[in-house]
Amino acid sequence: MLASSQVITINHNCTQIKQIPESAILAAKSKLHIAYGHTSHGSQLTDGMTGLVTFMNGLGYPNNLYAWNNGGTSGALDLHDYAMGGDVGYYPDWVNNTRTYLGTPDPGTGRGTGANADVNVIIWSWCGQVTSTYTSGLLNTNYLNPMAQLETDYPGIKFIYMTGHLDHSVDANNKAANQAIRDFCTANNKILYDFADIESYNPDKVYFQYAGDDCSYYSSTGTLLGNWATEWQNTHTVNVGWYSCSSAHSQPLNANQKAYGAWWLWARLGGWNGIPTGIRDLGSDIKPVSTYPNPSSGRITLKSIDNQVYSIEVFNVIGNKIFSVSDISLLTSGQIDLSDQPKGLYLMKISGNSKTYVEKIIIRY
Repeated sequence: MLASSQVITINHNCTQIKQIPESAILAAKSKLHIAYGHTSHGSQLTDGMTGLVTFMNGLGYPNNLYAWNNGGTSGALDLHDYAMGGDVGYYPDWVNNTRTYLGTPDPGTGRGTGANADVNVIIWSWCGQVTSTYTSGLLNTNYLNPMAQLETDYPGIKFIYMTGHLDHSVDANNKAANQAIRDFCTANNKILYDFADIESYNPDKVYFQYAGDDCSYYSSTGTLLGNWATEWQNTHTVNVGWYSCSSAHSQPLNANQKAYGAWWLWARLGGWNGIPTGIRDLGSDIKPVSTYPNPSSGRITLKSIDNQVYSIEVFNVIGNKIFSVSDISLLTSGQIDLSDQPKGLYLMKISGNSKTYVEKIIIRY
């Protein structure tokens, strides 16, 4: 059974491939049957995933742990690439092609009844039409609403929403289009692969506000300043820090990052909670500190349940500490403010009374 319905956002904070437990990779391969529809830009995911196999083998991971193919033979992930023709910019073709591929909905399984009745994940990418679809006022009609209807008609399938790629030539409208998709997914508990966000950051989490799909970045006035991918590649060792692979319209490092994010997504759909290896969630333990609201805008009120002294540390998903206090009683109004941090998952380490706990914190709005 796949992960229950919840907000899952795959962005630049989900590109640390080494933090995904091997058990989560194996669970994804045992549970997922994925169909992917895309044209050229979307191939960055699967071309990156192809190159990742040898790369991770070379780093000492179990042989072919990250292998994939159509059918899932030899223990690989079952992913049918180019399963449906076109991309989500071509409406209504992408919707019709999805329904043709899946067949009539089966009330028993919630999936299709045709030759692809085992498929339980559908993912579509954009090519270059996200901005024009948005500016034409058709984003809801041609994308968001049809996706939601497919989810209703096939409740046994996880449908993955996606932002479009960056387009510096129409930067403001491109940002607005992608943000509209993010806002819809957050408000409606959808699963989102944030294509645009991933290519807005280098692996060191440096943000490039004015960037293009080829990883070139610009000043606020449009002056070309460089290319974050080639710059990073030139200062890091190939086959150690990154790997060469095809990357349509872009650089290998971009496809590397897209592949890392894809596997983070597969692991989440397979049941992984998104907490990196070695960090224990609170789970069923009694929480010594109440945290509310959660999810939040980043402003979170904390209160000791047992009136003991607890220190608080907050980490992003790559392990960087972004906040700490030795005693929550020192907080003004008992509140921490993380509203300057990007939306996503954070880990709060609660220490005191001879115990240490970790709680997931979600910044959503």
